[in-house]
Amino acid sequence: MDRRHFCRLSAAGLIGPYFSLPSWITPSLRQAQEVNGQRLNQRMNALSAFGANAEGGIDRVAFSDANIQALDWISQLLEEVGFASSTDFAGNLIARKPGSISELPPIMVGSHIDSVPGGGNFDGQVGSMSAIEVAASLADGFHTTRHPLEVVIFSNEEGGKTGSRAMAGEVEDFELDIMTASGFSIRDGIRRLGGNPDRLTEVRRSAGSIEAFLELHIEQGAVLDADEIDVGIVEGIVGIMRWNVVVEGRTNHAGTTPMDRRADAMVGAAQFINLVHTTARRMSGKQVATVGKLEAEPGAPNVIPGRVAMTLEIRDLTMAGIERVYDEIHSNLFRIETETDTSFSIQRFYTSRAAPTAPRIREIIETSAQRLGLSTHRMPSGAGHDAQSIALFAPVGMIFVPSISGISHAPEENTEPQDIVNGANVLLQTLLELDER
Repeated sequence: MDRRHFCRLSAAGLIGPYFSLPSWITPSLRQAQEVNGQRLNQRMNALSAFGANAEGGIDRVAFSDANIQALDWISQLLEEVGFASSTDFAGNLIARKPGSISELPPIMVGSHIDSVPGGGNFDGQVGSMSAIEVAASLADGFHTTRHPLEVVIFSNEEGGKTGSRAMAGEVEDFELDIMTASGFSIRDGIRRLGGNPDRLTEVRRSAGSIEAFLELHIEQGAVLDADEIDVGIVEGIVGIMRWNVVVEGRTNHAGTTPMDRRADAMVGAAQFINLVHTTARRMSGKQVATVGKLEAEPGAPNVIPGRVAMTLEIRDLTMAGIERVYDEIHSNLFRIETETDTSFSIQRFYTSRAAPTAPRIREIIETSAQRLGLSTHRMPSGAGHDAQSIALFAPVGMIFVPSISGISHAPEENTEPQDIVNGANVLLQTLLELDER
């Protein structure tokens, strides 16, 4: 039996206490506390019932009834293991348990449980349920940490990381009126969760108020799965900026207006989309740029569009990299306007700053995984996560587990039960190590 196979069986509870351990298992590994893998995966299955859809995924969008019901259930789970739970003014569920040294700042763990429409059962949920399982496993072992513990389920991660960004003081007032997939504005949605959007500034945490934040998450890419690597150690999370882009032309009859007398907003939009794509590909670096939404007006087959509204999103590991791509795109707008007889207006509506993870926490995650016999790989995160908001005021560490075939934000999203248990065990061991430092 090789090391990888043994550790997978052990973490799943398939090797009993009378099994003769191989010589390469160290005393510290024999004595290491592990999570209850069976309970963790059973609770993952139970969570999937909240907002389940016919396609096998979920529609547990932020602020929906299913979202609220799932949060109530999670609150009960945490209270059963000695945590006091409450909802802050941003709608975050925060459960806290005292440590043995009350004056120490808390260690925070958690993620989110809201989904995109037609989403899967693992994005955010793996980290949230693993944080709860870590809390339950510590209670099972009658282990009291030195630091207080906070388990946090952040609000509206998929719709702009509202809860975690509020903790960092990054939510701007205009965002609160943005409509979400639930049919509620962010402002009204926060109220539905029990928060108060008029008091968001009181949610903000200061530097030094948190010892560390740990988030476990599925990779949402195919690197770990394709390379058969157990655990990804995230080195940094990309920054994201989004803009609303409007192209104004002239609405006219599609049959009677000659081609050389048109001011077709759709043609201007098409050239802009191509510009975004070619700019991001041509420039050096790992930046990505996307036009993900497009609406033409009046939207009839026999009418030249006089107005097109779309979105622009740029991601990079540095905010300077994002600005560099945007500046290059913007410098070419006059050419498109001239060629198409249209005009462009661009307004930024979302910013999530790039965030490196803390080097010392990376080292602890890597060591913890390797002690459990798990293979590791250091990597960036191309998706945004709550951890990048918390990184603005506290050290953060982020753990990835494989996503089968790299599929995410779809009902087919999947992660092996054993990979979830592996990640939860790394989360537990990392937390215990941080607690002792």
